[in-house]
Amino acid sequence: MPFVPPSSPWQRLRALPPPERALAWRLALALPLIDLSLRLFGFQRTWRWLARCLPRASRPGSANAPSALRTAALARAVGARSPWRTTCLRQSLAVWWLLRERGQRAILKIGVVRREQPLQAHAWVELDGVALDPEVPPDAVFPPLPEP
Repeated sequence: MPFVPPSSPWQRLRALPPPERALAWRLALALPLIDLSLRLFGFQRTWRWLARCLPRASRPGSANAPSALRTAALARAVGARSPWRTTCLRQSLAVWWLLRERGQRAILKIGVVRREQPLQAHAWVELDGVALDPEVPPDAVFPPLPEP
């Protein structure tokens, strides 16, 4: 009998392995909180708040933890189905925080193109110099933001 992929978002969520399902739920909770914080307090205060929520001593990532690419893909999938407004900035902040929580040296990047109207910007996370977002061109060069 051929494999039939789950059709509804709930069926797809239940079909995920338990660690990824837990990560999807964390993202579903984190994205609205990040959105609310950005609206109320702005980017810098939200980023500092997320950084303060990280454990003091970085612990190495677990071998059972989903990969960084999978974490970013789950953030995009959860964000696309969220009733809350999710943008690349909100999703990138969530991915950055989750990877940092696992002890990985994720870097948040924000790129702005000023020569076109309207102003275009994109946020993404890099790990070891590799963008975790497939929409970022491989030759994109932007300086990292200073850590909060």
